[in-house]
Amino acid sequence: MASFTFPLGQPAFVANALDRAAHVRTNDEKLMALEQHPASRAYVVHRDSLLVKQTPEGPQPLLAINEALKFGANPGMIFLGLQEGAARFGMGIGAPAVERLLTREDVAVSELRGMAMRGSVSPEQLSAIAVAKSLVNWHQRHGFCANCGSRTAMKEAGWKRECPGCKAEHFPRTDPVVIMLVTSGDKCLLGRQQQFLKGMWSCLAGFVEAAETIEDAVRREIFEESGIHCSDVAYYMAQPWPYPSSLMIGCTARALNENIAVDRAELEDARWFSRQDVALMLSREHPDGFTGPHSLAIAHHLMARWLQDPLS
Repeated sequence: MASFTFPLGQPAFVANALDRAAHVRTNDEKLMALEQHPASRAYVVHRDSLLVKQTPEGPQPLLAINEALKFGANPGMIFLGLQEGAARFGMGIGAPAVERLLTREDVAVSELRGMAMRGSVSPEQLSAIAVAKSLVNWHQRHGFCANCGSRTAMKEAGWKRECPGCKAEHFPRTDPVVIMLVTSGDKCLLGRQQQFLKGMWSCLAGFVEAAETIEDAVRREIFEESGIHCSDVAYYMAQPWPYPSSLMIGCTARALNENIAVDRAELEDARWFSRQDVALMLSREHPDGFTGPHSLAIAHHLMARWLQDPLS
C-alpha cells in the first residue's frame, strides 16, 4: 500500500480537532450522561496498537461505546473532549481480550504508526488517538502511589489518579524531547540509531533534563552525541509523540565545528550530508539506499524545510 504523505509543517498528531472541555472532567453527572449518549465514541488502545472495526470503506477506529465494551475494552473511560458536540473517550483493552479477537474478520488490532504511515486514519483523528494512547499507557503504568505504594484510583475522567491512603494526587506527565537539525553551510548533521531501518538517517534528539532550557538541551545533546558545538538555536515547531508520551520540540542550530566524534553508546553513526543528499533521501532515490524519516515525524519536516528555505 502506498505511503501517506503529511504536508510540510503538518506532521502526525498535530491536527487537533478536539475541544478538550476540561470543565466536564469534574462533572460526574455530565460525564455519565455523555458515556451513555448514542453519539459518543471511543478509541480503544492496546500498547502501540488500535482496535479498529473492519468496514467496506476501510478500518474504522472510532467505535460506539457499546461496541467497544462488547469487543472486550476495559470499562474505565477517559474523557478526551468534544468533537462537534459529541464526546470522545479513550479506553484500554487487555491482552486476553485482544487474543480472543485475533480470529475475527470484522475487527483487527492494528499498529498505530503503520496505520498513520498508510493514511488509514485521518490526520484529524490521529491527534485524539495520541491523547487516548498517552493516557491509557499512563494509567497502566501508574496504578500504585509513588508516595506510599497504595493502589490509586482514576479520577477526573482519567486526568488524575488519587491515592486513598495518603491522599496524594498524581497527574499525567509529558516528557519534553529536543530534536534538531544542525547545519554548517550547505551541509546538515544526521545520525543513525541501531534500531533504525536499514539505510535510514534522521535528526539527533534527546530528552530535556531537569532544570534545563530547550536551548541548553539542544547544545548539550548535540555535543554529547556527536562532539559538535553549536550556536544560534532556534525553535521551529512541536509535535506530540505518544511513545509513550513525549513532546518533540523541533529546533535548528548552527555548527561551530565539523569534526565528528560519535558517542557509540547513543548512535551507531553520524555524518554530514549535502543538500542534494537530503533531497534524494527524502524522495527515496538516493543511490546508496539512504532514506530520511517518514513525513509523519517532525524530523522529516525539519529536513524538508531546510531544503525549501536554506535560511530557515
